[in-house]
Amino acid sequence: MPSREEGSKAPPSAQDKGKAKVDDLADVTKEGEKSKDGKDAKADLPPEELSEEDQKLKEELEMLVERLLESDTSLYKPALEAIKTFIKTSTSSMTAVPKPLKFLRPHYEKLEAAYESWPEGEDKASLADMLSVLGMTYSDQNRHDTLKYRLLSPSKDIGSWGHEYMRHLALEIGDEQQLRLEDEKSTKGVEDLKQLALSLIPFFLKHNAEADAVDLLSELEMIDKISEFLDEDTYPRVCLYMVSMVALLPYPDNHEFLKTAYSIYRQYDQYTQALLLAIRLNDLDLIKQTFFDSTKDKTILRQMAFLLARERIQLALPEALTDDDSELQGCLDNSKQSEFFKYLAKELNILEPKTPEDIYKTHLENMRTAGLTNTDSARHNLSSSFVNAFVNYGFGDDKLMLVEDKASSWVWKTKDEGMLSTAASVGMLMAWDVEMGLDKIDPFTYADEDAVKCGALLATGILSSGVRNDAEPALALLGDAEKLHEGSPNQRVASIMGLGLAYAGSARDEVLEILLPVVMDKSQEMRVSAMAALSLGLVFVGTANSDVLGAIFETLIDEDRQRQLDDKWTRFMSLGLALLYFGQQEEVDVLVETLKAIDHPMAKATQVLAEACAWAGTGQVLNLQNFLHICNEHIDEDDDKATKKGDELLQAYAVLGLSLVAMGEDIGQEMILRQFGHLMHYGEANIRRAVPLAMGLISPSNPQMKVYDTLSRYSHDNDIDVAVNAIFAMGLLGAGTNNARLAQLLRQLASYYHRDANALFMVRIAQGLLHMGKGTLSVNPFNTDRAVLSRVGAAGLLTVLVALIDAKDFVLKDSHYMLYFLAAAMHPRWLITLDEDLQPLTVNVRVGQAVDTVGAAGRPKTITGWQTQSTPVLLSHGERAELEDEQYVPVSNTLEGLVILRKNPEWES
Repeated sequence: MPSREEGSKAPPSAQDKGKAKVDDLADVTKEGEKSKDGKDAKADLPPEELSEEDQKLKEELEMLVERLLESDTSLYKPALEAIKTFIKTSTSSMTAVPKPLKFLRPHYEKLEAAYESWPEGEDKASLADMLSVLGMTYSDQNRHDTLKYRLLSPSKDIGSWGHEYMRHLALEIGDEQQLRLEDEKSTKGVEDLKQLALSLIPFFLKHNAEADAVDLLSELEMIDKISEFLDEDTYPRVCLYMVSMVALLPYPDNHEFLKTAYSIYRQYDQYTQALLLAIRLNDLDLIKQTFFDSTKDKTILRQMAFLLARERIQLALPEALTDDDSELQGCLDNSKQSEFFKYLAKELNILEPKTPEDIYKTHLENMRTAGLTNTDSARHNLSSSFVNAFVNYGFGDDKLMLVEDKASSWVWKTKDEGMLSTAASVGMLMAWDVEMGLDKIDPFTYADEDAVKCGALLATGILSSGVRNDAEPALALLGDAEKLHEGSPNQRVASIMGLGLAYAGSARDEVLEILLPVVMDKSQEMRVSAMAALSLGLVFVGTANSDVLGAIFETLIDEDRQRQLDDKWTRFMSLGLALLYFGQQEEVDVLVETLKAIDHPMAKATQVLAEACAWAGTGQVLNLQNFLHICNEHIDEDDDKATKKGDELLQAYAVLGLSLVAMGEDIGQEMILRQFGHLMHYGEANIRRAVPLAMGLISPSNPQMKVYDTLSRYSHDNDIDVAVNAIFAMGLLGAGTNNARLAQLLRQLASYYHRDANALFMVRIAQGLLHMGKGTLSVNPFNTDRAVLSRVGAAGLLTVLVALIDAKDFVLKDSHYMLYFLAAAMHPRWLITLDEDLQPLTVNVRVGQAVDTVGAAGRPKTITGWQTQSTPVLLSHGERAELEDEQYVPVSNTLEGLVILRKNPEWES
């Protein structure tokens, strides 16, 4: 008779009747569990109330088990078949345990004993097959019985046991492999596990479980085997999952995944996607192989050339290709960029040049302060030159510089180095249009003032940034040995910087021959040598070129140069060295070890900068932890000046490194932004100065409200250096977006800082950045659906931020021309559709927020909240476009940048 307490319990629920959770079952049937009074714990449970149907099922199963335990072997086969049928037909849902498994569980140990006593043969294998399924109910006890009996019963038809069984088996294979590898005494290999795993893959792929297939092969380190199991229908989903996993994998698994996805795309003739993965792998041989050997199709080759031009990768085309298609070289050189950009401006009706006043909108600023600033000062005019250059970038027209009457040109309203930066702004206005641009720059080369001549040299480099001209004017005009070795220091710096911008990412040996002697020339001042090292870093970004490496190293360890290493310009030599290893990941370890041999505070800072560049965009957690650790150290006030400066730079680089490494991955970004809050609260002054810059770097041209609200607070900081950097970061955050909220915040700052020349100068620069290209440009280094990190773009941004760590020594003093390194990162955020003859083609596209479809079932929508527009269109951060109908088929997989469309032969109007 049950006690009152037990009697008052609620009637058994469905869970009690036969659908108990696995965990509950495990607790109920643990043997030898006694209650406090010594009785068996089971005795305290109320007897289970089973429905008539369940009772019948239980009795039948118990009878079949009895048969298996008898000595009559002729009954074994039919009994096993019957039990298997019951299990397979019970339920495929695994939110609860199927009833046959629940009723068979108490007999599990007897069946195991029976298995041991049976002779080898078909019946024994069949029993192992059933025990493997029954073993799932013991999964919480780390017994791996499912796997144990599956290995003892090789069967071709494992999939008939259902999806949940297959997932369970895959999980145990991963666990078992780990145990075997960790157990040093184990003599078992993992070959049997690998063979079994391969037999599961076809089932997973057939049932839309690509993620399970990829994860299992990844666990067993044989991801390259997946290509054997794919077909036309399954490869796109598998590759999409593999490529999206790369950001979450450690080195070298991430490269293994990219290489496997690359070979699959090549196998299925997806050349543009294969090329993008070759670019991500930073493997020039693979890029050449994809471009030259994969297809003879003119249109596909042109589309691949556009993709390479976007990443600034220059290839020498064989004559056979250029004879075949005269336009191909033009696509690779980006020579039509200016023409297409002006077409975009015309379609969007923004050809009319804007003046700085259109941007400042001083009539909206606080009227009390508007008249108090000395508006005609050379400093104010200089900031207007920059604003004018950023806003009218690439339009080939403005109202300040390109005026008919050269005497009224804006250059003469500035002075000293200001003239240099102002003259150089012509290169920004005429960007991409090399022939017309050289004509406009020419008058400035004959000016009497040295600064204007220098500006014209720099303009020539900026003009050619991102495009290539057969005549190579930048090389001819800037590579002149006389200017580089005998000209004024400003002339040397302008020529060197121009060469770096014009040939960024091209890895051209001609530039190497010109600049290498300048780096190694001991008679040059540090500023010139450091700029030469930086330009070489830009030209050979991510190539780990040994000649450049050797030259910079020799300079750093040269005894005659030791006293120069304390110079403020030395940081750019370190940056040049670091850029060589951009995206090289593990390869940087050799450099880091070698730098330890240099006995100077700069060496440590260079190590951190090199590590940040090598792992840029990968989201590697170990590097982030290391950088945070560096920020945590306290700088000793008693150290000598050089050591203290080196340590301050070390920490500032670590802060920028946090952004650089985390910028490729959304979750990492969120976490780092939170860390920046802590660093601002508890960090030293040098760290606090770098944090706003790092916040700008983590989301350039992507004005997230939470970020710019924080920066807006920092822009009123007591430390003016922090405030100035926060103002610049606000400009970087909204670069090219015309964000109205940011524009309002910057106007308020212009009123607030009307008496502080430095802060006001920076507010103007930020306003220029915000309206960059009248809202058509972006400085975000990620492109092609945020999949590819442009090395040149990231290098340009990093250079400007390194100069801003000590803004008072560079940008706010006399080296404001360093801001022009942003030209390396500036590109239109457009989608222009072209026909096969490369003429603009107007089609309707839907533009909306991109949706992550990785692993989603069926054919999910890739965008949400879209609007239908006709091309050309502008794409904001996080937006994606797709064609409205199927009249045309895009040659590139991603609708971004310049995309060639083909007529769909199956389309009927």
